[in-house]
Amino acid sequence: MAANIGIMDSAYFVGRTEILAWINSTLHLNLSKVEEACSGAVHCQLMDSVHPGTVPMHKVNFDAKSEYEMIQNYKVLQDVFNKLKLTKHIEVSKLVKGRPLDNLEFMQWMKKYCDSVNGGQLHNYHALERREACKGGKEATRRAAATQQSGKSSSSSVAPRPSSSNGTRKHEPASSNAGNHHSSRAPSSKQTKPAPAAAAAAYDEKITELKLYIDSLEKERDFYFSKLRDVEILCQNPDTEHLPLVGSIKRILYAADGEDLGAAAAAETQTLSPIAEGSEERRNSAIESQKRKVIVNQDVDAAAITSLSPRQRLSDASDVKCSGSSPLLTC
Repeated sequence: MAANIGIMDSAYFVGRTEILAWINSTLHLNLSKVEEACSGAVHCQLMDSVHPGTVPMHKVNFDAKSEYEMIQNYKVLQDVFNKLKLTKHIEVSKLVKGRPLDNLEFMQWMKKYCDSVNGGQLHNYHALERREACKGGKEATRRAAATQQSGKSSSSSVAPRPSSSNGTRKHEPASSNAGNHHSSRAPSSKQTKPAPAAAAAAYDEKITELKLYIDSLEKERDFYFSKLRDVEILCQNPDTEHLPLVGSIKRILYAADGEDLGAAAAAETQTLSPIAEGSEERRNSAIESQKRKVIVNQDVDAAAITSLSPRQRLSDASDVKCSGSSPLLTC
């Protein structure tokens, strides 16, 4: 199921142009950017197109402007996911911000899911009629129709310009050399100058690409920051924070720009050397105390021997001889 597709699935490599063409053809809209669908109303109608009657369209707000109104649309979408037992997580806090990359990824997942239901074929779905039941649905349809008409009129007004300029150039009399140079220079500048609508579209395209790039950088930054935060929490564990390795890791984590970590490592070695010397001294003192105990025991044994009588000494010596002889011999 599309709910379990991975981040490296081919669905996440579908281009923005293909996504927009799919939305506009399915719902009869005229979106120019994927982030224009951040209100969640488009997602609800896409789910209604593949599961007719499942989405309560009267609760969907196509005129949502504030984050509170957008969240209500995503609540409707989440209820639909629960009915269909879809485990896809909706990152509402990111989608309502209108960030291009987040909205593109979620819309890529939507396209993958809609294509997996009935092979992406829509049977007798009337997008305009279904959208009229929504709040602001009629206005959204009217805006889409107005945008399409303005686009057609602008393209028709720009198209005949080259033919008219060429016609006037053909019937233009040659008055003088200076006039010829001036007249020949003017049409070429007009021809090379791009139309305002085309320039604006190119700028919008470039801005969208930069936004996507910035969003990808921010995601990468947040990923590595979370990893560093996990390392920091591990270093703050009371069971391991006293280890020298943990101290070195902390020093790297908290090092300022341009700080010489080699000098800090040398300083740490100097601070750790008294500890090593102290442990060596303790080891030597333990050996000396053990030697003193052995000497004291020998002195005590010698004093005890001298205090014995000659008869006791003889009996002790005989005991020693008997103990070292064979068991068959008797003293």
